[in-house]
Order: sequence, then C-alpha cells, then structure tokens
Amino acid sequence: MQFEPNLPIQARRRALIGLTPLIDVVFILLLFFLLASSFLDWHTINLTTPATQGIVKGSSGGAVLIRLGANGALDLNGRPVLIDELPSKLAQFLTNKPEQKILVRPATGVPLQPVVHVLDAVKEAGGTNVSLTR
Repeated sequence: MQFEPNLPIQARRRALIGLTPLIDVVFILLLFFLLASSFLDWHTINLTTPATQGIVKGSSGGAVLIRLGANGALDLNGRPVLIDELPSKLAQFLTNKPEQKILVRPATGVPLQPVVHVLDAVKEAGGTNVSLTR
C-alpha cells in the first residue's frame, strides 16, 4: 500500500457542544432553588416546662402568674393588665427578685401568637425563669 498524495484527507470534524442548553438548565435549577428556599430568620424561645400536668393551687411558691384568656384578656397575679403595660408591671416584681419564677398560663384555645407576645413582654421586662403551664 502506497500513500497517494493526491487523495483528499477527510478531516475529522469535532462535535461541538452547545453551551446554551447547559446555561438554560443551570438558570432553571437556580430559579427552582431560590423559589423553594426559605430565607426567614427563625428564632427559638427557650422555656422550662413543668414536670407535672399543671400547677396545684398554692404550689407556685411565690411565682408571678400571667394568665392569658381565650378572649385576649390578660392578667398579672389576678389583676387585669394590658399587653403594653405588662413589661413595666412585671419589672416591678423583678426588681427585688431578678430570678423570680414567672408562670405563663394561656387558656385553652388561645392561638400561639398572643402567647409569643406575652413571652416577648416577659423578656423585655428582664424575666429569665419562665415556665409555660396549663
């Protein structure tokens, strides 16, 4: 076999890979993950839960009791109080005893958000020893 120089040599053509479909797929994935992600800043509320099913009368040991009624009524140790007044009134109890135990007792059927508002007011007043009771 001899090599004949007059015959054209077929150049192998490389297969070109288009980048447009790849970029489209990457943007679709990026869009999917942006829409599926949640960028909320979640905070936790640290509470100590009682070991028993509620508090027996007289066993609170001088604790401050905050009751939240189903109709939104709020009372501090049996005296009605507004949510805006709660931090200042609670701070009066905590001036002498900063480690005072604070019991928050929502009524049955109270939504979670009003309870969180009460817990925020307790935190604003400087309460650290907080328990949620039934």
